[in-house]
Amino acid sequence: MTYFTKAVVGDRAIVTQLLPANADPHDYQAKPRDIQNLADADVLVQNGLGLEAFLSDLIGSAANEDLVVVDSSEGIPTLPATELEETEDEHAVDEHADEGHSHSEAEHSHGEDDPHLWLDPKKAIQQVENIRDALIVADPEGEQIYTTNAADYIADLRALDTKIRQQLAPYAGKAFVTYHDFAEHFAYSYDLEVEHLIALPEGSPTPADVQRVIDTVEASDLQVLLTEPSQQGNTFGAIAADLDIYISVFDSMESASDQNPQPEDYIFTLSGNSDKLARAFGESE
Repeated sequence: MTYFTKAVVGDRAIVTQLLPANADPHDYQAKPRDIQNLADADVLVQNGLGLEAFLSDLIGSAANEDLVVVDSSEGIPTLPATELEETEDEHAVDEHADEGHSHSEAEHSHGEDDPHLWLDPKKAIQQVENIRDALIVADPEGEQIYTTNAADYIADLRALDTKIRQQLAPYAGKAFVTYHDFAEHFAYSYDLEVEHLIALPEGSPTPADVQRVIDTVEASDLQVLLTEPSQQGNTFGAIAADLDIYISVFDSMESASDQNPQPEDYIFTLSGNSDKLARAFGESE
């Protein structure tokens, strides 16, 4: 959310990233400085949908009665969080999905909805709009700045969406494999299928998880597995070696790589993810 908030705020206010660089929001343990940051803050922007589970206690400890909490996911159509299936052939299907999008997954602990909205630029636009509207309410005098900055960034997001859609259109219906369960929104947006090894990055794969990935790779004739920056050297390496395929990186952006991320970093990273995915599909044709 730091990318989007900075894009809207510009120079109007100071934006502090609560999580340290490379911190995983799934299992983050809040520090005393986080309580102080919230006690001093005017606005807290969160992704929502259960991603930042640590925030509830932290907000209570900060005891900042004037703090405005912005849920950037409000009103945005979601996909269901994946569930533990009883058999390998059963599929949990989103009510919004067509017959070409099935979601057979391992156990997930985010809650009912998949929180990774930002990996779909169209939903990222809605998050930016939610942030803009909340900031205008919190700081009416900054309305023109927030409106102009948001419009400029939304134009960039629309251009990004167009680029990815055109780039991946030739591979509609193809499947790719990620290390943990984060890419459903991206896959659904661009008419792709996605499988994962484990539900959450701190989890450990079972033999059944490994076999499910192997089956997907063989069925789709994939030549690449997509790991994450924080998970390189994981079980994927052994799977790739056994199947004589290679490893690439798809950055989920669940955590920033530095403490001062910039709005353009989101554009660059998601565009790069699309480039790597297109190359992976091209290699497997």
